Amino acid sequence: MQITFKLYASLAQYLPLDRPPGNEVRLNVADAATIAQVIEPFGLPMKLVHLVLVNGRYVAPEDRATLALVEGDVLAIWPPIAGG
Repeated sequence: MQITFKLYASLAQYLPLDRPPGNEVRLNVADAATIAQVIEPFGLPMKLVHLVLVNGRYVAPEDRATLALVEGDVLAIWPPIAGG
């Protein structure tokens, strides 16, 4: 199945170098792949995986290893952000 994977701010550096410009890639993943399974091949440090949304809805850390994605989902991830 195909999903859209978006990484924001400093996490964009973990996307493949051969992607089109921007912060997202279309991915072919196994049916019912979980968020954790999608993230793993990209080598994202889990301490930097702070805000996770699927189709604009927040996914709590305890659900990221079990929530199954479906065809067409948009998985977006932000690192912790500090402000001043």
